[in-house]
Amino acid sequence: MAGLYFHIPFCKRICGYCDFFRSVELKYLPDVVRTMHNEMDEQRDFLNDKSLKTIYFGGGTPSLLQPEEFSRFIDHADKLFDCHQVGEITIEANPDDIDKKYVEQLRHTAVNRVSLGVQSFNDAELKLMNRRHSAQQAEDAVKRLQDAGFENITFDLIFGVAGFGEVVLLESLSKTLSLGVKHVSAYHLTIEPQTAFGRKASRGELNEVPDEQSEREYDLVGRMLTAAGYEHYEVSNYALEGYRSRHNSSYWHGAEYLGIGAGAHSFNTASRRWSQQPLREYITHREYESEQLSLIDRFNEYLMTNLRCVEGVNLEQISSLFGSDKRQMILQLSKPWLESQKLILEGDYLRIPTRYFMLSDAIISSLFEV
Repeated sequence: MAGLYFHIPFCKRICGYCDFFRSVELKYLPDVVRTMHNEMDEQRDFLNDKSLKTIYFGGGTPSLLQPEEFSRFIDHADKLFDCHQVGEITIEANPDDIDKKYVEQLRHTAVNRVSLGVQSFNDAELKLMNRRHSAQQAEDAVKRLQDAGFENITFDLIFGVAGFGEVVLLESLSKTLSLGVKHVSAYHLTIEPQTAFGRKASRGELNEVPDEQSEREYDLVGRMLTAAGYEHYEVSNYALEGYRSRHNSSYWHGAEYLGIGAGAHSFNTASRRWSQQPLREYITHREYESEQLSLIDRFNEYLMTNLRCVEGVNLEQISSLFGSDKRQMILQLSKPWLESQKLILEGDYLRIPTRYFMLSDAIISSLFEV
């Protein structure tokens, strides 16, 4: 089964850390939405599997769309694909967009999961990030959604921000737990060069936090959330039972997906494709960059995505997909990690214990075929 992703590349303001494809030129929004419908018609055959499992509206800021626009996209998808087994339809939302009227209208759509870009419950930290909501607005948004019957709510949080640290992170985590959301994605801040934070860093106005602090904060996130009953099921993701992100989980386990919109990526197991045209060009004519995935690419990607998850890699499946020699290669390369217990072999599954997820990049890359 496959996933369908709609990229809404618009924001009212740009966050200091963001290096996603996005624009503040809201005047193009109506034309981009119209073009996305056209693109969906044009690209329906990219997927080998036309049975959808999930639909996801990401951004940018999807909550800049009126809820009726989500329904139009969902209805259109239903005409092109088999949507009978779609069990999760997610929208990302900015907390200050979620007023009473918006929630009332959203209840009349098929959306059943809301991902709120909270990032922090500290107003000074939010200001540094150039977020356009306050801590109180985030709290109000989740309560409005819950009161309206939205049960499946997830938060994005950011940690590892210089000048704030564990006390502020503890406050954000405590507030998150008190609000009873079902899922939390907690990301360490990465300072990318072509962002406002990157420019500050180049002037010496913002620094990466030391590795020791990163480790302490990552550990704090894990300890607090797992103690509260959340499963640490992927490096950056935590869920109460039954509330894993189905859409993102399908990415990590190699499912096909079709991305619609400027900046969206698509994958059909054999190739990956994306468009990052300026919006004016996207509206008038769509062009794509693509890459064909070699067997080595697919093998390394299988390792990368699956070892980020708590289940790890299935060695029997590796033999089936890539050959028994790959299984033997992994077992050989894994020996130092197995001896230090940073990898665990249980039956046919090789996995990273959650307490070592912070080291996942180093562990996984050491197993790659080059």
